[in-house]
Amino acid sequence: MAMNWNQLLSPVRLGMENYHDHNRDNRNEFQRDYDRLIFSAPFRRLQNKTQVFPLPGSVFVHNRLTHSLEVASVGRSLGMNVSQSLAATEPGYVDQIGFIVSAACLAHDLGNPPFGHSGEEAIATFFSEGKGQFLKNEMSEVEWNDCIHFEGNANAFRLLAHQFNGRRPGGFVLTYSTLASIVKYPYSSVYADQKKQKFGFFEAERADFEKIAQELGIVRQPDNPNRYARYPLVYLVEAADDICYQIMDIEDAHKLKILTTDETKDLFFSFFDDAKRKKREDTLNMVSDVNEQIAYLRSSVIGQLIDECSRTFIENENAILSGTFNGSLIKHLTGNSATAYNRCSEVACKKIYRSQEVLDIELGGYKIILTLMDLFVNAVLQPEKAYSRQLINRIPQQYDIHNPSCYGKVLAVLDYISGMTDVYALDLYRKITGINIVSM
Repeated sequence: MAMNWNQLLSPVRLGMENYHDHNRDNRNEFQRDYDRLIFSAPFRRLQNKTQVFPLPGSVFVHNRLTHSLEVASVGRSLGMNVSQSLAATEPGYVDQIGFIVSAACLAHDLGNPPFGHSGEEAIATFFSEGKGQFLKNEMSEVEWNDCIHFEGNANAFRLLAHQFNGRRPGGFVLTYSTLASIVKYPYSSVYADQKKQKFGFFEAERADFEKIAQELGIVRQPDNPNRYARYPLVYLVEAADDICYQIMDIEDAHKLKILTTDETKDLFFSFFDDAKRKKREDTLNMVSDVNEQIAYLRSSVIGQLIDECSRTFIENENAILSGTFNGSLIKHLTGNSATAYNRCSEVACKKIYRSQEVLDIELGGYKIILTLMDLFVNAVLQPEKAYSRQLINRIPQQYDIHNPSCYGKVLAVLDYISGMTDVYALDLYRKITGINIVSM
């Protein structure tokens, strides 16, 4: 049984399933999702979260906020390409796919903790290798798996869907379609791949995802009924992210002089055949500013990748709707684009992700997160202690630290710490470890 677009694209909102008011203004429901996200506090906090490089000094490079905005722009283009192709044969909301994808792109990184992927790893290893190991016997198997494999993707879904204290049901009250579009790994932690250990939702939000999946008609994976197939628009959100982080990291590396101008131009030119390369060389001859030249080549590469990923989606629509499509859209690139993209990945791994600047922020962030996790987890589990009460006073009331279960208390701490910005986490670490004392 295959999924169908008429059911997949739904304006129903989580937490407001029985409320319908489509006449408030000229925006459609998915544009409202976009606006709700872009004006939210968690989205604003992305401006102070590391993307790859440390937060900027004299040279401005990407943070999570600028990255998410660029991903939303690319996602909108991918969605519009697909909707135009489907519009002639599919009824309903297919003309609004671009709005759904761009909204989901804004939200895709909201669950990432401070300090990038090292923050994720620090949280997971606190439980699997660190001082949090004693909690294993206090949780069920799936709850413990959620902790030892803490996942920013699952945390994003929780942030958007969970009813925090004092908030309305449904969290952000987004449409089912937008929420489904951010779940790259539509299964719980106990059914995650043993190598990647990626999963899409915590046990606490499993019922919410299953309700959304049933409403939208998302099928189970043909070869594994414990997993759902991906919601089709996830492929477009993922492609937008893949395109942006890979290509923009190369441009950032050039600005930081990790890559020379010649190296960067060579990487970008390798995406084009001879005719396209000649056209771009002619354009570069009209521009003397080096940064502008790199920006032009970068935009040309992104445009080509958008076209190729859109075409791959359309060509594989039946497999995507049946849940049998394998891999990401970017993995199905061919020719110059495939070779060049893989080359960019290799260069990024060797020269960017292992650079001194990146390693330093990862090491420092790791220590900060482990320390905060240790202090606050023990505080919520032993609230009767004097120092615990002082720490608990730092936790905003929206986080349910009084949850009766150990798992619930730990999730409240994860909500608090993962929502911090890099600067806030560093400042709090310095204060509670006595490195910085507030002057009287």
